[in-house]
Amino acid sequence: MPRTSRPGSHGHRSRKKRLTLMIVAPVAAVAAGVTLLNPAGAATPSEVSADCRSDSDRLENCQFVDVQFKRNSLGPNERVSGVSDNCGNASTSTKTFGVSASVTRTVQLEEGFISDSGIKLGNSFFEIGAKFQTKDVNITRDDKKTTLAFERTDTVKADHVAYFMWSHKRTDVSGFIKATYKEAQNGQKVFFSPSEGAATIHVFYPQILNNGTPDGRLWLRNVQCGTPEADSVLNSSGGGAGTDSVDGGGSVAELRAEPGFGAGGDAVTDVEIPLTDIPAP
Repeated sequence: MPRTSRPGSHGHRSRKKRLTLMIVAPVAAVAAGVTLLNPAGAATPSEVSADCRSDSDRLENCQFVDVQFKRNSLGPNERVSGVSDNCGNASTSTKTFGVSASVTRTVQLEEGFISDSGIKLGNSFFEIGAKFQTKDVNITRDDKKTTLAFERTDTVKADHVAYFMWSHKRTDVSGFIKATYKEAQNGQKVFFSPSEGAATIHVFYPQILNNGTPDGRLWLRNVQCGTPEADSVLNSSGGGAGTDSVDGGGSVAELRAEPGFGAGGDAVTDVEIPLTDIPAP
């Protein structure tokens, strides 16, 4: 009986060993698969973005691939004139404003906004833009600025400050970057930023009217004096003497964050200016 039991015990141990080997083998295969899917030294999405932006000589090609688009997307709310100060006056005032704005194609990467992205990627943006140019929608496909600049006389309300606001219309094309490297990295030459099929990189193509001026929304904004909103405007524009001049006495470049049309609250009155009133360049 003891001799009979030993072989039985040996056979049991052998089966345990074989079972252990069968369990280990699939784990090793999964680990190998993970290694293949994530090759060491492969370009990360941020490296792909940086190489494309700098037109790195490591690249064979770099393309923006569009996934979806939206026309008539409004850009940021911008103050595009000086500030006319009519505070303390009980009557309205007629003032002349110098209005000036410019638009250009911009690209929004994860690191922020840029106007262009190197020769290879820049050409890709131009080609994508051509795809979305139609008889009805004319867009700015390159990184050259399109401007509007004119003088306009309007009414400033009693005890108010006034200035012009602008938000340009644009075609928002979103997608991802596809980069092909000259040298393979662990057998792989093509990489994506942020990932293949993503729609998180935006290219904004300003829309242009038939007369050559940028398309968008222009409005005269009056703000009640003595309110935090008016104080903020006067402080950011220089305020004080001279703010009722043509250029407002303050730098248009000194901008504060502004609410959109009709969204300024009780202290703010917005009046939209028809685009037909904007003279051609």
